[in-house]
Amino acid sequence: MMDMSNKNLKAMIMAAGVGSRLDPLTQFLPKPLVPVCNRPVIDILLDKLANVGVKNVVANTYYLADKIIDFCKNNKYGISFDYVKEKTLSGTAGGLKKCQYFFNKGEDFLVLSADGLSDADLKAGLEIHKNSGAIATIGIKQIPIEEVSHFGVVVTDKDGFISEFQEKPPVSAAKSNFINTGIYIFNYEIFNFIPENTFYDFAKNVFPELLKSHKINTFEINDYWTDIGTLEQYKQSMHDLFEDRCHFEHAGIIKTSEGAYISASILRNEVKFIGNNTIGANCRIGKNVTIKDSIIWDNVIIGDNVVIEDSVVASGSLINRDLSFEIIGAGQVLQKPIKSSSEKLLIF
Repeated sequence: MMDMSNKNLKAMIMAAGVGSRLDPLTQFLPKPLVPVCNRPVIDILLDKLANVGVKNVVANTYYLADKIIDFCKNNKYGISFDYVKEKTLSGTAGGLKKCQYFFNKGEDFLVLSADGLSDADLKAGLEIHKNSGAIATIGIKQIPIEEVSHFGVVVTDKDGFISEFQEKPPVSAAKSNFINTGIYIFNYEIFNFIPENTFYDFAKNVFPELLKSHKINTFEINDYWTDIGTLEQYKQSMHDLFEDRCHFEHAGIIKTSEGAYISASILRNEVKFIGNNTIGANCRIGKNVTIKDSIIWDNVIIGDNVVIEDSVVASGSLINRDLSFEIIGAGQVLQKPIKSSSEKLLIF
């Protein structure tokens, strides 16, 4: 069994992505800092790493790097944080190569995506990896077969070692319904398979080479796993927490007659909450407001008589009209059309 008090256990967080599929939410905020139930997703990740004994974390950064660095260096989990600023993107494996200096020869370490949200048993994965003698161990998850065309599919032998990868295969061609979650455990030997100063990916370049020597093992994730890579997945992650499918520390859920909400703001007016909702810090909400299945970030002002349904409102926005299935970027001002010269808009 692995001694999980090992002070040398380290991790890398892949945090260089632009997050274009979350646009406009990521125009001024990098994807790792996007809040899930009022906690940046990378904060949830650091918390989980600390819980398995990780004391040292490195991240490769690129887009809005300083915001990620400032947040992580001031973490509250006792984790020492280091980083690399990439001038040009170098792929998943290329990004790891730039962090080689951080790791020690002969040791195993974790590599996780900064947009991942999971209850995966990392301790179990580390033990499986250590006992297998593999260079790489990948966290895999079984999903409904009809969804495999959206993921990288993993085919294993009877011992759990990977025999084949299929990248987003059609359902009819899929040889498995287990997918690569992007949760990796590597031995330092992995660096022998990644050239310096080259754009290099795990899936396209490193793993096919490792397959030849039968050196990629797996551990099955039976717990919750998702990422917030798309707007739909992001919105779903909130519902998953409210509906007890995923678990992390959060402010209390307040039940209402028609739903529930989490709020980091003091609500000075009665708000009608339907479904699942989150309200960030320093928000001001007017009278006779209805919010249904929506995510409101920090410093948002919502005027009187507004209905917000199945929408996301990023920080610093002023909302004076109804929203339905809309994604509003940071600092936006949305007003109702003025019907007459006597009609005034509410601005707090």
